[in-house]
Amino acid sequence: MTDKMPPLIPREVLFGNPERTFPQISPDGTQLAYLAPVDGVLNVWVGSVEEGDYEPVTGDDYRGIRIFFWAESGERILYLQDVGGDENWRLYATDVGTGETRELTPFEEVQVQIVARSRRFPDELVIAMNRESPELHDAYRLDLKTGDLELAAKNPGNVAGWLADADLHVRAAMAATPEGGFDLLVREDKDSEWEKILSWDRVDSLTSAPVGFSGDGRHLHLKDSRGVNAARLVRLDLEGGELEVLAEDPRYDVGEAVIHPDTHEVQAVSFIRARTEWVVLDESIREDFRALERLHRGDFSLMSRDRADATWIVGFETDDGPHAFYSYDRGAKTGEHLFDDRPELAQYELARMRPVSFTARDGLEIHGYLTLPEGAELPVPMVLNVHGGPWARDYWGYDPEAQWFANRGYACLQVNYRGSTGYGKDFLNAGDREWGAKMHDDLVDAVEWAVREGIADPRRVAIYGGSYGGYAALVGAAFTPDLFCCAVDIVGPSNLITLINSIPPYWRPLVAQFHERVGNPETEEEFLKSRSPLFKADRIKIPLLIAQGANDPRVKQAESEQIVAALKERGVDYEYLLFEDEGHGFARPENRLKFYAAAERFLAKHLGGRAED
Repeated sequence: MTDKMPPLIPREVLFGNPERTFPQISPDGTQLAYLAPVDGVLNVWVGSVEEGDYEPVTGDDYRGIRIFFWAESGERILYLQDVGGDENWRLYATDVGTGETRELTPFEEVQVQIVARSRRFPDELVIAMNRESPELHDAYRLDLKTGDLELAAKNPGNVAGWLADADLHVRAAMAATPEGGFDLLVREDKDSEWEKILSWDRVDSLTSAPVGFSGDGRHLHLKDSRGVNAARLVRLDLEGGELEVLAEDPRYDVGEAVIHPDTHEVQAVSFIRARTEWVVLDESIREDFRALERLHRGDFSLMSRDRADATWIVGFETDDGPHAFYSYDRGAKTGEHLFDDRPELAQYELARMRPVSFTARDGLEIHGYLTLPEGAELPVPMVLNVHGGPWARDYWGYDPEAQWFANRGYACLQVNYRGSTGYGKDFLNAGDREWGAKMHDDLVDAVEWAVREGIADPRRVAIYGGSYGGYAALVGAAFTPDLFCCAVDIVGPSNLITLINSIPPYWRPLVAQFHERVGNPETEEEFLKSRSPLFKADRIKIPLLIAQGANDPRVKQAESEQIVAALKERGVDYEYLLFEDEGHGFARPENRLKFYAAAERFLAKHLGGRAED
């Protein structure tokens, strides 16, 4: 490493709790809530916008709160919490005035999903729970004052998701089909029969979905890729069946939608190309979006708004600094900086993330992001950091792992391999049945591109990732053992047969998706074995670091235990970290810091980078 490199950024700064994050304005605009630590555990704090007298209102003392929102009445903070990462989310309500917290769904082995809230019914929610059957979520209307639950829609056996209108009537359902697609079911009101209004085949199933009903309930906004490559935002007339295209791009899927909380009309949508770009559909907010573009150089997202729509809370993201949060005054068209989530980052030199692209061996164009260490002379050791999903993607912006790698002296290459989302259905579907095959070829081609470009030292390339990225790390070690010098697998599956056979029960309506896009264990056992690192463990010769959460409902502990046993039997150099109180990822900062300390030592040993004492 060169003396020109900037000072080490402590792991605590990168991976510890944020100082404050996720601000949410109260419905009346007088109070602000955000997440901040109390004795090292994230809790919800609330205070007056005018006075700034913030105090914690929740009392979590172990896992930390990560998902919360205001009730539309403004009297309560609602939050979800699981136990040890098991993803059996329970819903809690904290009275902002008294600080009293009630558990609204005190049911064992039951997962709560938030379906809808509405300003028209400020003391109610629509939620979904698999209370009657572990495999199926029924929809319920919940009274936040009394805790009373009313069944709103019974799952017939194939519904994977519910949608309610502005009156909190459950009127749409996504029904999974045996072929891996979805039927969109709609009913006139809560007492009417369900009617199929359209179908999405498997090829459109991951790029299409309902967005929401219009305020009058007569139209439905959809993301829809039927007949085109990339998902468009469309407006469907439920009575006449006419379809109006509101926003589209030939290559990129429509992303986030900004929906007016009163009219329920879509006001703007994003398209994530190299960076996030907004298309404004409602002229009444066009000047606001222009003002936000002038306010900060980062990509922005609208996080919350008050009932009068006078104040917006906006988050900005840059690649070389913390997330910044602003209160935006729509009348004055001005913004006031509230806080950064990690202000201590300002004292360190952060690396820039730049979009890159290359052509895969079969001609497919692949996009990604490259973060290079400041002050280092190329070529340098490189970490190929593979995103999870795989039906997800990497984005431009502040990434603590990318900054960590770069600060330690490594190039960080993040690749949106085929099967990633956002680039249209042709690109996504090109990953079907290509786990460990063409999807891995894209990663190999990425490494070879980085070597050709003089970025990466070919003798010092690591493969690293979580979930599908962990699987990719194991594939890299087993399928292409000469390309990488070490691998880090975080909650990654090693055996696709046991992975699919052990999916959470509430994923059962989606099992056809796995069979069509990955493989069917009942009929394709040998095929899935050929794509599973466990069955090629005899080819692994590079050191591995494997980390697993004991309560992971998606990738069970056995996925790591199987490959660890195979490595141990063959005398391969490995390190195994099992976190007894975690699931599919590491939520507690103590556990995150323990993992990153181990990973830093591991990478320094095998790549030769820097490490914090």
